Amino acid sequence: MPPATHAQRLPSSTTPDRYELTIAPDLTTATFTGTARIELTVHEATDELICNAADLTIGAAHIESADGRIHDTEVTLDADAEQARFSLRAALTPGAATLVVSFTGELNDRLRGFYRSTFTDDHGAEQTIAVTQFEATDARRAFPCWDEPAFKAVFAVRLEIDDSLLAVSNGPELAREPMGDGRVRITFADTMPMSTYLVAFVVGPLEATAPVDVDGTPLRIVHRPGQGHLATFALDVGAFALRYFADYYGIVYPAEKMDMVAVPDFAFGAMENLGCVTYRETYLLVDPATATQSELMAVVDVIAHELAHMWFGDLVTMSWWNGIWLNEAFATFMEMKCTDAYRPEWHRWMHFGRERSRAFDTDALQATRAIEFPVHSPEDAEGMFDVLTYQKGSAVVRMLERFVGEDAFRDGIRRYLQTHQFGNTETGDLWDALEAETGEPVRAMMDSWIFQGGHPLVTVEPAPEGRVDLGQQIFRYDGTSDGTEWHVPLMVRHGEHETRMVLDSPSTTIDVSHSSWCMANAGGHGVYRVAYDSAIRDALFARVHELVPLERYSVLDDALALCLRGDLRGSAVAGLVRHLAHGGEDDLSIWQLAAEALETLDATVPDPSRDRWAQWRRETLEPVWSALGRDVADGDDDRRRALRGVILALVGRSGDADVVEWSREVFHRSAADPGSVDPGIASGALHVAAEHADAATFDTILDRFRHGATPQEQYRHLYAAARVSDPAVFERYLDLVVGDEVRSQNLAFAGRAALQNRSNGHRAWAVIRDRWDDLLARLPFNSINRLVEGIEAIDDPAMAAEVDAFFTDHRVERAERSIAQHVERMHVAVGLRTREADRLVDE
Repeated sequence: MPPATHAQRLPSSTTPDRYELTIAPDLTTATFTGTARIELTVHEATDELICNAADLTIGAAHIESADGRIHDTEVTLDADAEQARFSLRAALTPGAATLVVSFTGELNDRLRGFYRSTFTDDHGAEQTIAVTQFEATDARRAFPCWDEPAFKAVFAVRLEIDDSLLAVSNGPELAREPMGDGRVRITFADTMPMSTYLVAFVVGPLEATAPVDVDGTPLRIVHRPGQGHLATFALDVGAFALRYFADYYGIVYPAEKMDMVAVPDFAFGAMENLGCVTYRETYLLVDPATATQSELMAVVDVIAHELAHMWFGDLVTMSWWNGIWLNEAFATFMEMKCTDAYRPEWHRWMHFGRERSRAFDTDALQATRAIEFPVHSPEDAEGMFDVLTYQKGSAVVRMLERFVGEDAFRDGIRRYLQTHQFGNTETGDLWDALEAETGEPVRAMMDSWIFQGGHPLVTVEPAPEGRVDLGQQIFRYDGTSDGTEWHVPLMVRHGEHETRMVLDSPSTTIDVSHSSWCMANAGGHGVYRVAYDSAIRDALFARVHELVPLERYSVLDDALALCLRGDLRGSAVAGLVRHLAHGGEDDLSIWQLAAEALETLDATVPDPSRDRWAQWRRETLEPVWSALGRDVADGDDDRRRALRGVILALVGRSGDADVVEWSREVFHRSAADPGSVDPGIASGALHVAAEHADAATFDTILDRFRHGATPQEQYRHLYAAARVSDPAVFERYLDLVVGDEVRSQNLAFAGRAALQNRSNGHRAWAVIRDRWDDLLARLPFNSINRLVEGIEAIDDPAMAAEVDAFFTDHRVERAERSIAQHVERMHVAVGLRTREADRLVDE
């Protein structure tokens, strides 16, 4: 691995106002040439200009001063600092100036900067497209620029391309001029002032749907040829989202058009380039008739997330990368609101509990971090794109909204955007706007959540005279405490009453004398764990069916977390799951969590006890499975159909021979005709069939990965294939993962799934360990974290020690924090297995 490069902040003595970019990509040679005319404001006399450039060869360059004089420059490149220095013989005086520079570069295969992506067309020929991905600090790999978010400027883009290709950029196409050599020069409209990381251009043998008019904004989907029939759903979602956000924010959409571009190779899920949003194909191209509910929701979520950014991120942008959490956390929060409005029957905020749980899981480690922290290098900026930024950050925003009130919160957001549109902000600017509209001490409250890592454990203990003591301490899996405190917005339900308060001290006492029970996270929106005294907990568990779904979810989620920490026996968690099952629990999100709890406990059960444990699981699940039935019933909504697939997979994994055989039959029927089986049932049957797959069934799974009609079908089968139990067949999966057939963008996810295989995860680790350098060379820059995440399933002490030693000797600087988190979480799994192995089934 190359050494980490450290960002050196550019001087503010000169700032860009407008870029005129002319870029000519050559898809055959995978190179590009370009020129940039950058209009500048010189704020103080200087004899040099410093901007960012990386992986570029700089050609001729000069500076034009406001009086028309031409100043030749000497160009010096600093590869480590990723900077270009343009030196002059005489100083420029304050005022206007223009830097004119030519450059060349490579269309790389690293999915960053200006890079190439490929696909195979219907005739079997490989086709190439050129696409950009500039966030966080990679615009400098496509053209010399002031590549920091505070240096906003207008961008005028021209692309010189083969006349047979399609090209899109941030602005609408204004002119198309033949160049006389088979190429055409396309001029796009100027953008609003924006940061470099939001610039985009895509060139290739692509097609675009007919535009949909969204209150004057043309909306299109750009895709590889022959996939237009998969764009209808995304067009509907995009039109809804643009209207929803314009209404919510109280500001019209800030660009002239919206192209949403499906890219075959893409390191992120999507990217919020103004007016030209790029996506993985699986998040844009979909057939609603064959996609599962979770796959459809993912499409809606990602589109909503990116379009939310057009205002919160693009129109108003953080001043520096330490503030990226605000962009991403808020867009994640807004995606939830938009999806909930688009499909209320999906109960999006219930599903958000699952995502918040993943943030809790990382935030309970010593290796966690504050949501906002100082950013000094590109690696630091890349490290912000994780579960703590997106999921914990958005959970904190949601908790604040529920505490201050939805209408007042929205008014604060509108004030923030209207005050700072076209500009840059710090985190405190948002708190100031919210304080002005809500009258609440938002800054004091939120600073305690944003600038320190971890989250509270709220304790509930009995006190004399019908009162309870409420306390707080940091929740960590290792049980340590360091005195960290928060301003915790609590809503405590006790009977028919609710106490709303901010716990800003180690403890306090409230009166609950009129009730025999209490719930310390009323509504279920709090970003904290709750530990009850045993008597209070038993009373709450007994009444769990009286709680609203998100409260029931939180009770089970807290129980599992306390079990992982060692405060609660696994049998108590299992008993709560059984109590829910036999009490008629039918919420999809709760059962997804219950499935995780059962699988977590399953990993601790030693082989001699597995038959008894499997029998217990079947008996626990029987009333839920019987109530659902094997067939879709009239009146089943999307979530109930998805729930049937979840329960089917659980029953199949519990060894019900009849269900396993039926799942095989359903899988083969679905593989032959994907539209013939309900997507929820097909998904559950696939997971059961994959786990019990022989060589022939595995061949069928791989065939659907290779030839599935939609991206969702392909990747669903790729990742399900990792569940296979047969060691010999699993070796074939590992060969597939480390070969060339799996795209680099999907490699980390496939490897992670292999590591999570209960029977064969050790085999996956051996291959990843032995092929580590090769895998690092193939992985996109942001994917190492996702691959290594799979080690969290390792719970064998000897194997964990080996993994620990490996990462001690194989440091990856750009993923050091995330790897440390995964290693620590692995040891949590080891601890759980050590504690529960000899007692779970017996209790």
